[in-house]
Amino acid sequence: MLSCMPKNSPVAVITGASRGLGAALATSLAQQGWQLVVDARNHHVLTETAPVGAVVVPGDVTDPAHRRLLAAEAARLGGADLLVNNASTLGASPLPALADIPVEVLDDVLFTNVVAPVALIQELLPQLRANGGRVLNISSDAAVEAYETWGGYGASKAALDHVSRVLAAEEPTLRVYAVDPGDMRTQLHQEAFPGEDISDRPEPETVVPALLRLVTEDLPSGRYRAADLALELAR
Repeated sequence: MLSCMPKNSPVAVITGASRGLGAALATSLAQQGWQLVVDARNHHVLTETAPVGAVVVPGDVTDPAHRRLLAAEAARLGGADLLVNNASTLGASPLPALADIPVEVLDDVLFTNVVAPVALIQELLPQLRANGGRVLNISSDAAVEAYETWGGYGASKAALDHVSRVLAAEEPTLRVYAVDPGDMRTQLHQEAFPGEDISDRPEPETVVPALLRLVTEDLPSGRYRAADLALELAR
């Protein structure tokens, strides 16, 4: 049995934290004194980019044993106050039309982007309930807009949005958010546009202040756009 450390600061579990938005949010929370449990599939990159002191748990969120380990590490730190479901997959690059997407690719997209986050929520729910915690599910504008070739990924994010709404209704003591961070200069976005120059997209670090509002303020559960949160910050 894992022993629990005395809890003197909040604990966040962040998936897909080796690069992009996950890494940027982890860095910011670490600077604010949070204890972190971070994961990603690439062990080498995750180890290099994780904030000092973070508990690094390389692995795949689709793996039940990996999810159990994330929950166990969070419990050892005193229990999760925040879960950020950031890990996701496009499934294929370039993105195929719905008429052409292999069923096995669509199955992987839905499992990685919807089923695995729900399974991780289930693992962490006892801790989140005990701490009056928060769940932050990273969504996309593709969840609500009909972009050609984005059908598989968009459907997965639309499902994640609905999961977030239902969880908020079922768990009123928690704050549950789905947030569209907008276009960013990330590897996932580059994979969506192979060979194209995406240098005009903002860096993920620019989105973090908006997301921190969902972490630190008492905003009601719901779906948010980072651009709207940032606009309110600027007023």
